[in-house]
Amino acid sequence: MCVEPPPSLDPSTTTSLPFKDIPLFRDLKEDVLLAAVHRCELLPLQPGQVLLTPGQTNEDIFIILAGTVTVHLGADGYRSKGMAIPIGQCIGEFSAIDGRPASALVRAEDDATVLRIPQQVFWSHMVLLPGVARNMMISLVERTRLTNQLTLEAQREALELSHLRKELDLARDLQLNMLPPQGDLFSGHPDIEIATLMEPATTVAGDFFDAFFVDSHRLFVCIGDVSGHGLGAALFMARSVGLLRILANTETSPDAVLRRLNDSLAEGNEAALFVTMFCGYLDVSSGLFTYSNGGHCPPLRLQDGEVRPIAMPKGALLGIFPGRTYQSLTLQLDPGDLLMVYTDGVTEAENIEGEPFGVQGCQSLLAEAGQAPLDSLIQGLRQSLRGFTSSQHLEDDCTLLLLRRRPDSVVREGS
Repeated sequence: MCVEPPPSLDPSTTTSLPFKDIPLFRDLKEDVLLAAVHRCELLPLQPGQVLLTPGQTNEDIFIILAGTVTVHLGADGYRSKGMAIPIGQCIGEFSAIDGRPASALVRAEDDATVLRIPQQVFWSHMVLLPGVARNMMISLVERTRLTNQLTLEAQREALELSHLRKELDLARDLQLNMLPPQGDLFSGHPDIEIATLMEPATTVAGDFFDAFFVDSHRLFVCIGDVSGHGLGAALFMARSVGLLRILANTETSPDAVLRRLNDSLAEGNEAALFVTMFCGYLDVSSGLFTYSNGGHCPPLRLQDGEVRPIAMPKGALLGIFPGRTYQSLTLQLDPGDLLMVYTDGVTEAENIEGEPFGVQGCQSLLAEAGQAPLDSLIQGLRQSLRGFTSSQHLEDDCTLLLLRRRPDSVVREGS
């Protein structure tokens, strides 16, 4: 079969090109070099134009003469960040030699010029020129060494990533062990029911909750949302929880707890992290709830079938400005009343149209709750969020705390 030769280059277009700087043509005489490249083809590439794709049959060798051309490894080459090919370097020589398909995506990032050396020209003419075969061997050795180096770096990064994941898993376990268990709390208590859920957007969370008795009849509850995500937010959260437990057991009012916590968190806070928080003391015998707010979203109260946000005292977020004061309000929780405390990861969860779940979504679910078990309400709300967002994972940390005074009928049955 007769193979049609490639179009020859115009000598007037080749004299200004940097052929002498190409490693493949090192030490070739200029007249011999120009005679050789006249058998090749200049390819102008537009920005974004693909030269080779993974799996593509290729028999040619390409040399970058001008512009930026990148090679992209991996299955997601079109979106991954590529590695620029230096001017004068070859691409495609492996597939041209062994006949196997190309293994990477090669793409022009701006206007570029490439010299295409057809397979028959390389093997029939160029490889016979003095020094070309040696230069090709040197180029292949350098490419192999670079590939080995990149492979070692990738393996080292993979090991570091694996180590980091193990550390994050350990941090998550430590963090969860700092907080009360999720689900039902104080299930045998005659006066109250509490159920919780915390689902981090990343391995470790910036959200937190807590609930514990400071004496036989006073229950302290809180929920917080640290700015940001990841390890930094988790460490700030751990510091907040540790300080909070000490203060809740030494102070008698929630506004004093927030005031002292804010001053402590602001000290040495060079990263300027902050936390929003809602906390309060519930007298479980009388139902009197005294609470304070530090820039947090208002809890919802279900009473007699109606769901409304509770009145919120003024209070700035914690950790940035020392010396701030906070206020307290009181709320009477009657038997059967339900309080839903949450972080904004719940109400700000968005559907595919970008619409938030909103306070209205929570109100609609609570309005139908009645006296259903709190753990089923928690799981129902989480399923509603999954359906609303069409995703198993939320973009922000999601934390819920449901607190209900037991109805008189339940108390009587349990007594």
